[in-house]
Amino acid sequence: MPNTLHSSPEQIATMTDRAREVVRLNIEALEALERSIDVSIARACDIILSRPGYLVVTGMGKSGHIGGKIAATLASTGTNSFFVHPAEMSHGDLGMLRPDTTLLAISNSGESRELRDPLLYCQRNDIPVIGITQRAGSFLGRHSAVSLTMPKVAEACPNGLAPTTSTLMTLAIGDALAMVLMDRRGFTREDFGLHHPGGALGMSLQSVREWMGDNAAMPASVPMDADFSTVVSAISAGRKGAVAVLHADGTLAGIITDGDIRRAFAHDISAIRAEDIMSRSPITVDPDARMSDVVDLLSANKIANLFVVENERPVAIIHIAELMQAGYVS
Repeated sequence: MPNTLHSSPEQIATMTDRAREVVRLNIEALEALERSIDVSIARACDIILSRPGYLVVTGMGKSGHIGGKIAATLASTGTNSFFVHPAEMSHGDLGMLRPDTTLLAISNSGESRELRDPLLYCQRNDIPVIGITQRAGSFLGRHSAVSLTMPKVAEACPNGLAPTTSTLMTLAIGDALAMVLMDRRGFTREDFGLHHPGGALGMSLQSVREWMGDNAAMPASVPMDADFSTVVSAISAGRKGAVAVLHADGTLAGIITDGDIRRAFAHDISAIRAEDIMSRSPITVDPDARMSDVVDLLSANKIANLFVVENERPVAIIHIAELMQAGYVS
């Protein structure tokens, strides 16, 4: 690329060392935070769990950016939460602080001017405040029912100004709060899936029944005594590379795949019946299983397709190619 700066070997070494130093300072900050965790986190959880309303998160500047992420994590893991900018609260949004809410306020110094109106409002209306700050004696600390006080550590910024280690600790304690609440609520993978239906993560938590929908096509099938040409025609018509072999009562007896067909040509195909070349006790999945379970089964058994079976009868067939096309498999 034209006009691209090329650092000297000495500059590269200096920048690399500096990057490692920043990471080391962050690690040391997290270790100090871990040592500082006390009963306050449990007291904060008790307050949140005892309140029926939302947990409103607020913070100014970088604390606000971190607060937005904390609110999103809380909301996706079972704690009803949203972020409100503190300056907006002073201009009408204090109405969001209903009597049944809890305020989670974030300020490293604890003295952010924009937090004063919300904190005083909460004090007048008996709304409990949980504060995250480095200074328990600050305005925020004094107006908090519980102060999650972070240790005082140096910022990675050479001027000691840009929030770095402090924002990382704030994020970490927010995650800790969310996970402890998640454990206390007994929030499950299924619950998480309801809150997160989109993306690869949401798809993996989707049930097979949801994937099938209301109009799942029945898999191609043949009776056990079907001749070879019938089996081949059924596989071709089904377009999934396999056919279900059924007992007389419609229950699943086995599976015949493209590979079974190719191997059958080594024998006299005129005498072959479906039961002669089928694989008995094929890998199957229940409609209420998660799609992540389907992917695991296909991968672990090195197979390309499997049947969805309900009441011992195949109701759908899943092929790994369609999972790849839909984004379930990368």
